[in-house]
Amino acid sequence: MSYFSQLAKIVAISVVLLLLGIFFSIFWQSRSAIATFGINFLTVSDWNPQKEVFGILPQIFGTLISSILALIIAIPIGLAVAIFLSEDWWFMPKFLQVGLIYLVELLAAIPSVVYGLWGIFVLVPWLRGVFSFTHTFSDRGMLPAVLVLGLMILPGITSLSRDALLSISPDLRLAAMGLGATRWESILDIQIPAAKVGISGAILLAWGRAMGETMAVTMLIGNSNQLRFSIFAPGTTIASLLANQYNESSGLQGSALMYGALVLFGLTIVVNGLAELLSSKDFN
Repeated sequence: MSYFSQLAKIVAISVVLLLLGIFFSIFWQSRSAIATFGINFLTVSDWNPQKEVFGILPQIFGTLISSILALIIAIPIGLAVAIFLSEDWWFMPKFLQVGLIYLVELLAAIPSVVYGLWGIFVLVPWLRGVFSFTHTFSDRGMLPAVLVLGLMILPGITSLSRDALLSISPDLRLAAMGLGATRWESILDIQIPAAKVGISGAILLAWGRAMGETMAVTMLIGNSNQLRFSIFAPGTTIASLLANQYNESSGLQGSALMYGALVLFGLTIVVNGLAELLSSKDFN
């Protein structure tokens, strides 16, 4: 075995050990809350440090709803952009297409706090004008958080979906054209089904990132620890709860926050595991 193979094996094992170390560290710090609240921690809506009553049902609901709504926004746009950037369109010069690819990838490099500030100073005033007819709209609420979150996960869906489309054999495109298929028939009926494994993996990876996003969501969502079903009302997520309260927490509250972090860790592991399962299987 070469030195490079040995080094790669050591690095791979180190990553697994690091992941296990993070898990057991969070679990150890959350053991008091686990012993006190058990599974009821996931079904209780109250979060009251004074009474030492803690439950993260609103946070779980907000995490899932905000991430799913962000996916609903980002998937059609991201897939459309991926198709546009993976095809040789006759009306677009190649250098312009390459420039657009770099711009899309640049969106992924923007810090989340910048997205949050853009949401506060640009998006929220615009939404306030659009929804001026309703008194239920809140400047800090689920809607602006979802829109910014959708923008943040858009580059990942676009880049990975484009890579999946480019990995398709050119023979499929040529065969479809030879049989008389139009460009869009080739894209919709041949290329997207052939790339569905990679596209599905991109969507699940984006979902995992959306559930764990912290700073931009914390700045925009309102951080209301109540179970609310209106997209115009303030909401909360597990990540925003941790960001807001961990520095000032102690005792059972700190353990409850780590219990919440353990739940979020489990959700992201499940989603990323599904993405890896999809990318390793051939459904064609």
